Amino acid sequence: MATCEVCGNDYWMAFEVRTVSGDVHTFDSFECAAHKLAPICEHCQVKIIGHGVEVGGRFFCCAHCARAVEALGAEIRDAVGARPV
Repeated sequence: MATCEVCGNDYWMAFEVRTVSGDVHTFDSFECAAHKLAPICEHCQVKIIGHGVEVGGRFFCCAHCARAVEALGAEIRDAVGARPV
C-alpha cells in the first residue's frame, strides 16, 4: 500500500503522478491530486481543473478572468496542446 501525500491515507489503490519536471507524487484520490497539483486562477483564486487559459505566462480558469486582469485579450488561448517555447 502507499500513503497519500496530501491526506495521509494508506490506500491499496493509491496512484502516482509524474510531472514534466520529474517529480513523483502519490495520491489516494483525484481530489487530493488536484488539491496539490492544480494551478490557481490568478483572478478568482479557484483551482484550475479544466483547460484554463494562459496569457503572458499567467494562468486563469477562463477567458473572462483573463480579460479581467490582462489587457492582452487577443492573446487568450486554450492551454490544451500548448507547449512552452
